[in-house]
Amino acid sequence: MKSAMLAVAAALAMGAAAIGGSALAADNTLTAAEKAAGWKLLFDGKSTDGWRGFKTPAPDAGWTVEDGTLGPDPKTSKDIMTKETFGDFELVFDWKITPKGNSGVMFHVTETGEQTYQSGPEYQVVDNARGEPLNERAGALYGLYAPEADATKPVGEFNHSRLVLKGGKGEHWLNGVKVAAYDLNSPEFRAKVAATKFKAWPQFAASPTGHIAIQNHGDHVWYRNIKIRPLK
Repeated sequence: MKSAMLAVAAALAMGAAAIGGSALAADNTLTAAEKAAGWKLLFDGKSTDGWRGFKTPAPDAGWTVEDGTLGPDPKTSKDIMTKETFGDFELVFDWKITPKGNSGVMFHVTETGEQTYQSGPEYQVVDNARGEPLNERAGALYGLYAPEADATKPVGEFNHSRLVLKGGKGEHWLNGVKVAAYDLNSPEFRAKVAATKFKAWPQFAASPTGHIAIQNHGDHVWYRNIKIRPLK
């Protein structure tokens, strides 16, 4: 009986995978369903095409592609960002990081200021064992909204992140768990900004559109399956 039940469970799992499709998709590719839904790849798994540096036309040489992942040289790389800009969107990406490592993915980045984080709010990527404050843990809107749960996988495994932004309202998901929500246009958000270092930069979270940027924070980190779907 037990073996029969296991066989049924396996068959159901295979059927679910076939229906969902994503479980069968190769890394850094789009399924037919994703293409039909308006998704596009930001990283093809082979090159840095589609990316540039902050205030430079190309990413610095420290950003390299290895085994279908994109990552920086921790000692030298400056932040990388998309050539295209986006307003409302749904963004997904996989990431893994070294023990106590730190990185982040920013959005609505403009070239005002001296750094990407001076304009772009950040989806925090970090090994929580680093011991950062709650609003700087994995899945947080960095420095502003703490994740409601620690949904990370063991360090060294890939995590799956999802960021949805529409009309200023954002949601952060981590490994299928909704961990944060906010409204960039709300008095609460403005009050939080006013209580942090971000108050020094009037351009912070001020633009309704901008680049997607990946941060080098001095640690090894790997990204793959970076996909975006503009929302109307």
